[in-house]
Formats: sequence, structure tokens, C-alpha cells
Amino acid sequence: MKVAAVFQFKHPEIRALHLTWIAFFITFYVWFNMAPLASSMLKSVDWLTPDDLKLFAICNVALTIPARIVVGMALDRFGPRRVFSVLMVSMSLPALAFAFGNSLTQLLVARLILSSVGASFVVGIHMTALWFKPRDIGFAEGFYAGWGNFGSAVAAMSLPTIALTLYGGADGWRWAIAQSAIVMAAYGVYYWFAISDGPNTGTHRRPRKAAAMEVSSWADMIKLIIWTIPLVGVLAILVWRVQQMGYLSVVWAAVAYAVIVAIVIYQIIQILRVNLPILRQGVPEDDRYSFNSVAALNTTYFANFGAELAVVSMLPLFFEQTWGLNAATAGLIAASFAFVNLVARPMGGLVSDRFGNRRFVMLSYMLGISVGFAAMALLDARWPLFLAVAVTITTSLFVQGAEGATFGIIPSIKRRITGQIAGMAGAYGNVGAVIYLTIYTFVTPTQFFMLIALGAFISWLVCLIWLKEPEGAFDSEYYTSSVDRALDTQADTSA
Repeated sequence: MKVAAVFQFKHPEIRALHLTWIAFFITFYVWFNMAPLASSMLKSVDWLTPDDLKLFAICNVALTIPARIVVGMALDRFGPRRVFSVLMVSMSLPALAFAFGNSLTQLLVARLILSSVGASFVVGIHMTALWFKPRDIGFAEGFYAGWGNFGSAVAAMSLPTIALTLYGGADGWRWAIAQSAIVMAAYGVYYWFAISDGPNTGTHRRPRKAAAMEVSSWADMIKLIIWTIPLVGVLAILVWRVQQMGYLSVVWAAVAYAVIVAIVIYQIIQILRVNLPILRQGVPEDDRYSFNSVAALNTTYFANFGAELAVVSMLPLFFEQTWGLNAATAGLIAASFAFVNLVARPMGGLVSDRFGNRRFVMLSYMLGISVGFAAMALLDARWPLFLAVAVTITTSLFVQGAEGATFGIIPSIKRRITGQIAGMAGAYGNVGAVIYLTIYTFVTPTQFFMLIALGAFISWLVCLIWLKEPEGAFDSEYYTSSVDRALDTQADTSA
């Protein structure tokens, strides 16, 4: 697939790609609609404090992690068209509740529920995989992710202007957020009727069970349990942070920890319920896959997307304090790290498609991230500013290129459970962000960059040992196992 192909709108797969990245763009625009309006909120609402907004920022990512797992399961069961549409329409409700909230509790609960909209990313990953062939999937996924992810940057650039010039007044921020929610709901309805789950009805294959990911061996089931625990367990860090900020009593924190433990136990039970019957019956040789590859890609997204979210949060202050810049200039320079998304993610997928070896591309990118952040750890006031910016942008190219390469591999691991694999890997990106941002509160920027570099290097080692080149990763069609064909027959019969 060539870059020019994205302008061939008459082709149904290109139309589907554009419809889907726009949906992703809108959801991220809504997800990140609070931060740009924070100062307006403080001026407008006299009972809000800066600490309240910090709490809302925590809530804004709290449910994204479990939501990506739940949405991944729903994808494999119901298909991305329905899941994306329902997600956009339903999440417009807490967005509207936040826009017109008149109490701290209402704003907090609305923001907490709205954090689930961050799961939209994995929906489009699955939809794109249904429309594009293995040989083109890297660039398609990278284009979808890069342009869709840009919604957060556009929100930062446009929402203050919309609130001030279009609506004005003390409540301008409310109408700006409400407007974004209404647009998302309207597009959700449109998306339901505008697209299908792939070019034909047989493209979307359901797993045997959607409650948990299927595995191929007893050892892989143990690994799945181990890798599932941090996805919910990391919420304990968020509970701890909220308690430290004084918004949660010891008793309620204990209740929250108990709920987290209960959810982990429930997830383990679901894994056992799904996989014990399958493993006892025996998995056909042609239907097996290695969970090691899934685990390896979990680490890559932890180390690349997790690092991106964390670095974007601290980079403006780092440039401002290190080189004595004003806030506007430092923010503009720091924004270049995220702005590179438009090119770097599609390029990462394109390189994965063109090189002929997706594993080697993944390894190269992860090693590049490690070297890049190690170089950023050396940055100080003695460096010329232009050279520091060049190092930052180069590192960003590797970070976001690796994100594109990660999802260039996922659809080829096990087609039937693409949604669940994408959901798990995507959730690990948020796990990485939570852990890295927590670490940042205890270390200097130099130590922070070095720790991120170490995380990327560990991921490189894991990929070197565990990641396998997917079979048929450059074929014209996805591989179909005997179980896939049997499930297709059952679906046709029931239809």
C-alpha cells in the first residue's frame, strides 16, 4: 500500500479508514477536552481548586485501563461498528454531565465514567484490521492511530478559542465541552449506518468465548493470568494517589482496594472458565498461537505509548526550567513531541509493511527508543536549544513509530481474538503511563529519562526472546484455522 492510496476515496477500504480515524479523532478530542479549559473552569466556578482539577486529571485515566479490556471482549463478540457507535453515543452523556455539573461530586463521577472513552483506540484498530490485508495492515493501522490521536492536540489548540470567542462569558467552557459531546453523539449515530464490519459479512470472526482471551497451552494460561493482574492492579496506584491528595479516607481506600482485588479474582475465574474446557479438549495444531508474542507486545506498548503519555505531561516544564524559556515557547517546543504523531505512526506501520520482517522492525524501534531517551537524559542547559529539540523530535519518531509497528503485528497473531489482544496491549500503554508518572514524582528529569530508556531496553530484550515473526504477515489474506472455519460454518447455519 502506497501513501498516495489514502486519497483514493472511491475504494471502500480507504473510505472505511477515513470514517474510522475521524471517529477516533472525535473521541480523543472529547477525552482531552478538560485540560485546555482548566483555567476557565477555575475562574468560572468559585468552589473549584487547582487540587480538584488534579483529581479530575487522575479520574480522566482511571477507567481507561479496564475499559480497554472490556471493550476488547465486546469487539470480538459484537464487532467494531456497533461497539464504536454505542461507545460514542453513551460517552456523550457523562461528557454533557461534566459540562453542566454544579457540584464536585457530579464533576468527579462524570469525569471518571468519561475516562472509558479512551478505550476507543482499540475499536478502530480492530475495524481497520477487518478492512485491510496483512501486507497493508501496518500503514493502515499507523495512519488510523496517528491522525486519530491528533484529536487531543486539536482539543488543546481549539477549545479555549471556541469557549472564548464562540460562546464567551463565564460559562463558555461549559458550552465548548457540551458541543464536543453533541458532535461525538451525532457521529456515533452516523457511524452505525455508514460502515460495516469489513468488506463482507464473513470478515468478522467471533471467538468461541468472549469473556476472556483464548490460549493454546496450559503454560500460556498461567502467563495470561500473570499478565492480567497488573491491568486491574495498577488502579491501586491511582487509589493511593487520590488518598495521598486527601480526597479519600482510609476506610474508603480500603474499600477501593478490596474492589480491585475482587475484580482481579473475577478476571482469573473468567480465564479459567473459558480456557479449561478448551485445553482439556485439546487445541488443534493449526489453531495454536504463542502467548509470548502477546506478552512481548504488551511490553512494547508499555514502553512506547506509556512513555509518550508520561513525557508529554512533564516536557513543557522541563524545557521551561532547563533553558529559562517562557511557558508559551516551552509548550510549543514540547508539543512537537506529540505533533510528530501525524507522520511517525504511519511511517512506523509503513516500514513494518515494506521491510518484510515485522519482528526486526519492532526490535529496531525499541532499541532506538532506549538510545533516544538515554540521550535525553544527558540534556542540560549546556546543550544548544536547537540540538535539544532535535534529540527530542528524533526520540519521538522512534517512540511513535514503535507504536505503529506494535499494531502492525497484532492483527496477524490470532485473527479471531484481535480485539482482545489489541485491548490488552492498549491497556498496557496506560499502565505504563500511570507507573511512569508515579515514578516521576520521586525522581529528577535526568533520572526519569534514564528509567524510561531502561524500560524500552527491557522491552527490547523481551521481544528478542519472545516475539515471533507472525505467520502470513505479508500475505494477501489472513490465515484461517480449522476452528475458524468451523465457527464460520456455525455462524452461517445459525444465521
